[in-house]
Amino acid sequence: MTATAVEDWLLDSALAPAADDDVLAPLYGAASRNELVMPFCAACALPLELDQEVCDSCGTAERAWSTVAPRGTVHAATLMHRREPGLVRGVMPYPIVDVELTSGHRMVMTTVQPAGTAPPIGAAVHIGFRHLGDVAIPAIDILEDQ
Repeated sequence: MTATAVEDWLLDSALAPAADDDVLAPLYGAASRNELVMPFCAACALPLELDQEVCDSCGTAERAWSTVAPRGTVHAATLMHRREPGLVRGVMPYPIVDVELTSGHRMVMTTVQPAGTAPPIGAAVHIGFRHLGDVAIPAIDILEDQ
């Protein structure tokens, strides 16, 4: 970890992904610039899951990463009470939230800052970024007015 890296509120920096070698390198690269990019089918533009290699609609195995609005709606949420000493830094329960982005993608994430409650289902959220070691990862930044 570099001297400029900030300790994450939840996870130990040893859990940071190898952003340059990862299939999600475009996501991490954009996140480092405070930009959210997601994969789409290169042929038909269907939103793809982060690890999806073949389009469900047309069968194309080529992905195109594009900038998307950092906004979404809470689809499901819970509080995690499990702790893993040495890996999970949090001392209180923390939210795990399934967000449906306005782009049609779904992502499971937590919050940029510690939160003792999970946002309600249907809440509009803005996506920001946590920093795990030297890697920026998407997280819920704020609840938006509905």
